[in-house]
Amino acid sequence: MIGLWDTTGNEVVKALAAERRSAGGVASGMALTLIVVVDEKRVREAEAAATIAAAAHPCRLLVVVRSDVDRDRNRLDAEIVVGGRLGPCEAVVMRMYGRLALHAESVVMPLLVPDVPVVTWWHGEPPDEIATDFLGVVADRRITDSAQAADPIEALRLRARDYAPGDTDLAWTRITPWRTLVAGAFDTTEAQLTEAAVVAPPTDPTAALMRGWLRSRLGIKPRWERTKGFPRMREVQLRCANGDELTLTRDDSMAVFRRTGQEDRVLPLVRRPLGDELAEELRRLGSDQVYAEALGAFAGLTNLDRRSGQRVHVWKDPSTAQRAEAGVTAHNSTSTGS
Repeated sequence: MIGLWDTTGNEVVKALAAERRSAGGVASGMALTLIVVVDEKRVREAEAAATIAAAAHPCRLLVVVRSDVDRDRNRLDAEIVVGGRLGPCEAVVMRMYGRLALHAESVVMPLLVPDVPVVTWWHGEPPDEIATDFLGVVADRRITDSAQAADPIEALRLRARDYAPGDTDLAWTRITPWRTLVAGAFDTTEAQLTEAAVVAPPTDPTAALMRGWLRSRLGIKPRWERTKGFPRMREVQLRCANGDELTLTRDDSMAVFRRTGQEDRVLPLVRRPLGDELAEELRRLGSDQVYAEALGAFAGLTNLDRRSGQRVHVWKDPSTAQRAEAGVTAHNSTSTGS
């Protein structure tokens, strides 16, 4: 590992090239560039997930940590790791302070692997509009996680309004095993589905996307039976036109599948590590039309997959916005006091 403190973007590029030569790294073997935007307190968690994903998708990992954007002096600290603790990838962890944090692309762009896709993953709350973050605009694929937001359901609606082909969310990835089991339930029947319900907490984004998926696939509006007795989606209930009822119930790392007239079956339904979820999304480097349809069905929006996949960068200075908001609050307080 090479540590560079109070350095420059040019020095980082030179140091990475030197470390690659020393370790025998070959950039042509990289499948993609993975940019991770994360807060300092979650860097190790993001690195652990990226290490798992890199085992299946060799990549150049660029971790961007932004801090103290109002700081008077700009500073860049970087760690460069080729192989080693982060697995079969080339990694650069960049901590940016001051106004430099608002222009992370000036350091990141020269580090992108030529002629391979770019994926940006926000391990935390993404911007309300991805176009305001150049690291999202430059990416071919953008991964968010609505579960990280204070209001996950509203965060999903925001993702629908801001959607462009190439976007995805890890809440969607987490229901892949559920969707596989539900779809498999219809392998032996042609009965039409007439009703559906999802039993889940009221703030569970996976339940919202499950309802959206069922609605987009089957043309019905599933009920949401809200419960606070379980931390995440508990059950999917289906009713067929012939009167058969099908129920898939989570029980720890297993699922119990019940169907009218048949014996119960126990099926695996393991909650995967974050790295496995990330690796699944890195398998697809284009638009996910099924996700777009499910997200649109949940949010009441249509034709999300027909939107342009190209975003134009919209400059936004968060420190200016914060000062403006503080000014409005102070003005309102003064007016109230008078």
